[in-house]
Amino acid sequence: MQNSSIQLADVIYNPAEQTFEALVTVNRDGVTRTYPCAINAPITMTFEQAAQGLRKQAERRDAKGGGMYSEQVLRAAKQRAGRPRFDPRRWLESLVALPGNRAA
Repeated sequence: MQNSSIQLADVIYNPAEQTFEALVTVNRDGVTRTYPCAINAPITMTFEQAAQGLRKQAERRDAKGGGMYSEQVLRAAKQRAGRPRFDPRRWLESLVALPGNRAA
């Protein structure tokens, strides 16, 4: 079973091309892909109709798996094996404890 959701962002009407354009994000099974979509339509088309056309275009592109898109795969962050966390109080105490230093 596939879990998916579709989100539209930055929907605009381009009067020079007479198209509705948007970035459409498809989340499917932990993979997020964003497609640039555009549909030819008159400016009198309702926003709901334009959004439905943009969603369908993104679904078709996602089903084919081709074309231009950006992809984000969610991954859990791995714990780093670096040096311990910096503790300023311990650092200052170690400076005061050095021989030949006098704390004011």
